This record gives sequence, structure tokens and C-alpha cells, in this order.
Amino acid sequence: MNGPGPFDPVLVTGAGGFVGACAVRALLDRGHAVHAVVRPGSTPWRLAGLGGRATVHRVDLADPGAVDSLFRAVNPRAVVHLAAHGAYERQSDFRAILRDNVLAAYNLLEAAEAIGVKAFSAAGSSSEYGFKPEPMREDDRLEPNSYYAVAKAAQTHLCALFSRRQGLGLAVFRLFSVYGPWEEPTRLIPTLLRRARAGLPLEMVAPEVARDFVHVDDVLDALLDFEKVAGLRGEVVNLGTGVETTLRQVTDLVLELTGGRSEVRWGAMAPRQWDTDRWVADPSRADRLLGWRPRIALRRGLSETAAWMESVGDDDGIRPTRAAG
Repeated sequence: MNGPGPFDPVLVTGAGGFVGACAVRALLDRGHAVHAVVRPGSTPWRLAGLGGRATVHRVDLADPGAVDSLFRAVNPRAVVHLAAHGAYERQSDFRAILRDNVLAAYNLLEAAEAIGVKAFSAAGSSSEYGFKPEPMREDDRLEPNSYYAVAKAAQTHLCALFSRRQGLGLAVFRLFSVYGPWEEPTRLIPTLLRRARAGLPLEMVAPEVARDFVHVDDVLDALLDFEKVAGLRGEVVNLGTGVETTLRQVTDLVLELTGGRSEVRWGAMAPRQWDTDRWVADPSRADRLLGWRPRIALRRGLSETAAWMESVGDDDGIRPTRAAG
């Protein structure tokens, strides 16, 4: 891309997080002008080394005045909304979860409509569905089973309603189990890779627990497809591979790729409220609306993630606090 494009500048919220930081880097690599929004008081370590190529803003998205000032100063043509709260066990305050997911989303939508943003990509969550015995489809009844899932479901409905009423080009992307470079070091995939390479025990929940692992680069292919997002009006789109992988399968693959001999201690960790033996997306709507299909198979994605971890240092500057997942 040479010079500003029709969707520049791009505003990325949650830019200090895993997917947010990857979005910032991908946008810069594609030649976009990028404004990165991080939480006040946070340490956005994932954005280190960008050399000032992205403009960083510290803004409380639940403050409507601050959001309005941000949008008027930046005048973004596209927004990638990835800021969230409640996805980690330590984030359990329901009022904070509602504030930082629902109220923040409303403030962003209102500001986006006021200045005529062309494309708004919002991150939803597969947790909105609750437990389903079959691949999850966007028109399934939502049965959220956590405060975070309730808040994300409310955000999805708010985005869809606002988009239809105001004519804002918008899609809500329900993310499944995203992994890849810059993921939180304490999450499952980084922990498995790190400990397997070191020969340390892998302390796990039940081996039959299943997930749909999707590489962050595949996710970004959809989130940053502003031309197509601009033509949507609040559609919900799954971003998952459609391939269900159990923890036993992913652990076996990690041990094979790393040559590790770690002892796997099944049941050493207590199950979490979201653990289930069925968890997989139906990604057909993404194909139909966006022409999107995942490109990176799990084996390749794990291998590339392991190589990246070795290149930057195993803990990415943060000491791991959980054994596995």
C-alpha cells in the first residue's frame, strides 16, 4: 500500500493484548496508519520495538467524553475493537466486565457513527454459545454460562442493533481458541510448548476436553478485511477452523514437535466452568460472506509458534504462573 488508503487511519482497541498487538503489527506491515488504544496504567509490552510507527493512546473506553475526544482527534476510517475484560479467571468482577465490554462498546459505536467510520470489526467470543453438542452456528440460541460470556453476548446484540439502525458497516467476529505469537505466556499453548521443551510435567485437566484452535494470522485475515466488513450490517461471523481437537491430541502433537519427554498429569488441574468435550465452530458463514477459510493447520501453527518463542525468549518477559490448561 502506498500512502493512506480509504480505511486509514485505523484505530485498534485492546492493542496491548494478544490479538490486538498482532493486529497492530499486521496493519503496519500492510502500510496502514495505525492508532493503538491501550488501557490507562497498563504496560503494553507487546508493542515494544515498533519504533513509533503506531501512535499509542491511553484511554478509558468506558468514559464517553474520552472516547469522543479520541475519535475527533484521530478521525479513524476503520475500527478494530478488541478491548475486553473478563476472559481470565482473575477478572471476575461482573460490574467491571459489563463496564469494559458493554458500556465501552456503546461509547465506541456512538463515536464511530458520529464521524462516519466506514468499517467496524468487533471481537465476540465463542463462549457466547454456551455448551453445544454440535458445531456452533451463528444462528444458534445463545446460552452463555459465565459473566464474561453474558457481557460478550450483550455486546454482540448491541453492535448488531446499532449497525442496522445507523447503517454502520460492521461485523462481530466470534473468536474460538486463538493462538500464535504474542499469546499470553500463561495460556495453554505457550505453556505446553515451554514446559515440553524443558522436560517439565504437563499438568492438565481431562484429556477429552476439546477446543477449536485457530491461528491468529487466520483471524486477522478476516478482522482486517475492511472492504468486506464495510458492506455488512451487524452480521455475526464465527472464526474457527471447524476442526475439534482434544487436549490429548494437542499435547501429543506438542510432545512430538518438541521431542519432549514430559510426564502428562491428566486431572492434576481442576476443570474450569467452560471445559467441555465438544467445542467447535461451523465456519461456513465466514466462507460465504468473506471468502474466508483458515490457512494454517494446527501442526504448522504450533511449529511456527514454538520457533517464535525460542527467538524472543520463552516467557516473553512474564513469568508463567499456570502449569498448563
